[in-house]
Amino acid sequence: MKSYQVVDFGKPLELREYDNPKPQGKEILVKISACGVCHSDLHLADGYFDLGEGKRITLADRGTKLPFTPGHEITGSVVAIGDDAEGVEIGDTGIVFPWIGCGKCEQCQKDNETLCEAPKYLGARLNGGYSDHIIVPDSKYLVSYGDMDPAMAAPYACSGLTAFSALKKIPETSSDDWIIVIGAGGVGINGVLLSSAVHKAKVLVIDKDKEKREKALEAGAAEAFSPEDSENIRNIIGIGAAAAIDFVGMPETTDLGLSLVKKGGMVVVVGLYGGSLKMSLPLIPMRSTILRGSYVGELRELKELVDIIKSGKVELIPVKKQDLETANQAMSDLRAGKVNGRIVLIPK
Repeated sequence: MKSYQVVDFGKPLELREYDNPKPQGKEILVKISACGVCHSDLHLADGYFDLGEGKRITLADRGTKLPFTPGHEITGSVVAIGDDAEGVEIGDTGIVFPWIGCGKCEQCQKDNETLCEAPKYLGARLNGGYSDHIIVPDSKYLVSYGDMDPAMAAPYACSGLTAFSALKKIPETSSDDWIIVIGAGGVGINGVLLSSAVHKAKVLVIDKDKEKREKALEAGAAEAFSPEDSENIRNIIGIGAAAAIDFVGMPETTDLGLSLVKKGGMVVVVGLYGGSLKMSLPLIPMRSTILRGSYVGELRELKELVDIIKSGKVELIPVKKQDLETANQAMSDLRAGKVNGRIVLIPK
C-alpha cells in the first residue's frame, strides 16, 4: 500500500509503503479510485486550526498521531471484508463517508456523528485517502454512487456534503429571497450548484477573485460581486438577504455576512480560515440574527445528496484529475488559491 503521509506537521507529505491492512470485524478494505483535495487537508497537514488572538487547536492535542494519511473525499471499491461486515460484497463501489464518530455516545446513537466529542474522522484521526487503499470501520459508510465517474463523485463526501448541509440549515426561502454565498472556491461553487435542490432563493456570490466570480455565474449564481461592491450588493438585496453562508470563515467575511442579512436572517459559518470575531452584541437580539456553524454533514445527508446528484437534477462540480504522486503540488496550488473546482487525486 502506497500512502502520502504527514510525517512532520508543516512539512511536505512523504511517500510511505506498507502491507495492505486486513479488515477486522465490521471493517472493509477499499481500493481507492479517487480522493479529492480539500482546504481542511491544509490545516491538517499544518497541524493546527487558527482560533485568532494567538490561540490554536492542534491536532496533536486532539489525538492525531504521526504519521497519518490525509484525504477524506474518497471513492473506491471493496476488495476485502471483515468477518462481521454486513450488506456488502467484494467489488461494491461507493463514496466513503469519512465523518465517523465514536459509535457509542448519545449523538452517535442518534446518527449525529459530526456532533460526537471523540470522533474518528478518516483523514484526520484515522488514515485517509491519499493512498491506494483504506480501511473503512463499517460497511454502512460506503454509499453507492451508481454508474458515476468515481472522480466526479469523490468531492461529494466533503465539498458537496458541506455545502448541502449548510444550505439545509437555512429556513425555507421564497423566490423573492436572496442567499449570499461568500467565497467561490470548491465548496462555495458546490453551494451555488446545489442551492436549487434545497431553496427557491436566488444566489448572490461574493469573492475578491474575478475568475471565481465568473465561475460562480456559470454555475448558476444570479449575481456575483467583489466585497468592495457593497453599494451594488445592497441595491440588489434591498432590506437584506434571508441568509448568508460564509465558506471562507475569517473575521472580515463573517462580519460581511452579518451586515447583509435582514432582520431574523441567518449567517452560517462553514469556512475554517481562522481568526476571531468581534461583535456588537446588542444587535444580535435587536435584529434577531441567527449565527450558527455548520461542519460537514451526516451520513443520512450524504445519502440524500447522492440521490440528488444521481438524478441529474443538478450540475456537478468540475474536477481536475491528477496522479496521486502530485499530492504535494495539489496542496500547494490550493493554498495559493490557484484551484477552481476541485483537484482529485487518482492512484495508479
